[in-house]
Amino acid sequence: MLLNDRFIKACLGQSVDRTPLWLMRQAGRYLPEYNATRAKAGSFLSLAKTPAYATEVTLQPLDRYPLDAAILFSDILTIPDAMGLGLQFTAGEGPSFQHPLRTEADVKKLRVADMGELTYVFDAVSEIRKALIQDSKQRVPLIGFSGSPWTLACYMIDGSSADEFRHAKTMMFDRPDLLERILEVNIQSVAAYLTEQVKAGAQALMIFDTWGGMLPDGWYQQVSLAAMQKVIALLPREHEGQRIPVIIFTKGGGLWIEDMAQVGADAIGLDWTISLSRARKALLAAGKPLAIQGNLDPLILFSSPEKIAQEAGKLLTDLAGAPALKPGLHPLDGHVFNLGHGISQFTPPESVTALAQAVIEHSQKLRR
Repeated sequence: MLLNDRFIKACLGQSVDRTPLWLMRQAGRYLPEYNATRAKAGSFLSLAKTPAYATEVTLQPLDRYPLDAAILFSDILTIPDAMGLGLQFTAGEGPSFQHPLRTEADVKKLRVADMGELTYVFDAVSEIRKALIQDSKQRVPLIGFSGSPWTLACYMIDGSSADEFRHAKTMMFDRPDLLERILEVNIQSVAAYLTEQVKAGAQALMIFDTWGGMLPDGWYQQVSLAAMQKVIALLPREHEGQRIPVIIFTKGGGLWIEDMAQVGADAIGLDWTISLSRARKALLAAGKPLAIQGNLDPLILFSSPEKIAQEAGKLLTDLAGAPALKPGLHPLDGHVFNLGHGISQFTPPESVTALAQAVIEHSQKLRR
């Protein structure tokens, strides 16, 4: 049983006593305890591929802050690594692949990721679930995740992170047949990967479409969103009698919220380019009363505690003035507070304390 089920209830559009909160990249380099664990591990890959270390850093932000969900500590590039593309992390440069997909021959050799190569991820999920038990109950639910098929393709084709992902977009325009092949392999891989995470103990799933927002209108729906829809259709939506909420998040995708509402997810993650009230109204107008997650600009966390509280309060007040998700609910129900993207590594840890306190106090006050 869950000691705290606010996050699951909010994702499913149910009533809660206050707005649940978790943060993208909540376990990361802004925390001194994370950096200490990473130093013990010796490298990022060793950290991610050692279940005991992954468990340790997953729980660190929960021990520091009153968060309402844990998210598996891993990396979105585990799938292409398992495909044999040769993932490596270089200090100061980030992740890259030794064997990017640049030719037709490269693409033809691509195969669905071997889940046996990802056992360390599933072992970490199982260990985290066990570590979350407190007094015979689980503290908070555990979120599993993957990159979207398009976002993974961007890295797989370009070979590393890039401002424009020129090679990926050129392939999309000039050789759509090759991109389609990559996306189909990724769809099957992501679906299998997330399914195994559920079997191992993940209680909610999130698909990170980090680079969907760089696509032109029309191409986004055809390339990225359609691939996510295929993934969602393959996912288990219940496990051991419990509903498994699915969240999709496209950075820069606020203008496509009505389209995102059609793909079968339970909740839609938002960045700061669309207000919560506007998103709620758009979903209701589309006949899709889905939960929303977001959407504070992460750089606000470099402001004073008073400014952080003010901005968090503004977001909640904005949504409180919107129509309720369903009759009988408060307008704040069906919302998970989060950042509009991952927390910066330079964020002062005390800023998250101020944010959590503001979300808890303001969301309770607005419900009175």
